[in-house]
Amino acid sequence: MSAPLTPAELFAGKTDAELLYLAQHAAQYPAAVGQAAVQELQRRGLVPEAAAPVPDPGPAQPPAPEPPAGGLLWGTVRGIAGFRAGYRVTPLLLWLNLLGYGLLALGGGSLWQPTAATLVRWGSNFSPLTLHGQPWRLLTSVFLHGSVAHLLMNMASLVFLGLLTERLTGSRRLLLVYGLCGVGGSLASLWWHTQGVNSVGASGAIFGLYGLLLATLLRRPRALARTQRYTVGLFVLYLLAGSLAGGLQTYATDNAAHLGGLVTGAVLGAAFPPANTAPTDAA
Repeated sequence: MSAPLTPAELFAGKTDAELLYLAQHAAQYPAAVGQAAVQELQRRGLVPEAAAPVPDPGPAQPPAPEPPAGGLLWGTVRGIAGFRAGYRVTPLLLWLNLLGYGLLALGGGSLWQPTAATLVRWGSNFSPLTLHGQPWRLLTSVFLHGSVAHLLMNMASLVFLGLLTERLTGSRRLLLVYGLCGVGGSLASLWWHTQGVNSVGASGAIFGLYGLLLATLLRRPRALARTQRYTVGLFVLYLLAGSLAGGLQTYATDNAAHLGGLVTGAVLGAAFPPANTAPTDAA
């Protein structure tokens, strides 16, 4: 007597139509019949294999909260005015310039635009005094500004140049060049304005950083990647040309100080030995 057929062997002999009918009407038959019909259809490739069960992800997680606007603003301020490795002198100079303007406001001058007398009292490059016993004005004038707009424009340039230059030249060199270029710009202003001048602002020192950055990139071209060199070089030249052209259109801008600082920075950048900072890219 032959052994009874297994469900698989039994359904293997049925036609596709019979199997499809049994699978579609599985509720009318024992559970084993419907399962066997589906398994045979799967073996023949007529229906897909059963998909693997999807694991339950659990309760939906709430989206991560966005940082509050105040936190984002504070982070930006810390990034600009905070001290960190490779960025120490730039925020120091930023705070000194802000302090200088604050002293002007507290000293009785207008907050938005200090008077000429207030500037002279606090150390502007006023030629009758600078040339006759008060040479320290060559430097103190670098940390004073004639208006809020003047201050903000120069500080924006200082932060931009500091972020680019300080890590390439080193903090001490940047501080030295800034001070020397500020004095160089003040001397150039005195030399050019033979009829007298009352000058303030960090523009000469900042133009000196332009010169230092360009000289550094010429001497150490591998300090930045090739595309970075082109981008930085063109942008710096564009800012230089725009600033000098703007100075020609208004009598209040001291282009003599700008050019004096620029030349001083370029000469110092070319004369100093290469900085002991590692290149960021060898491309």
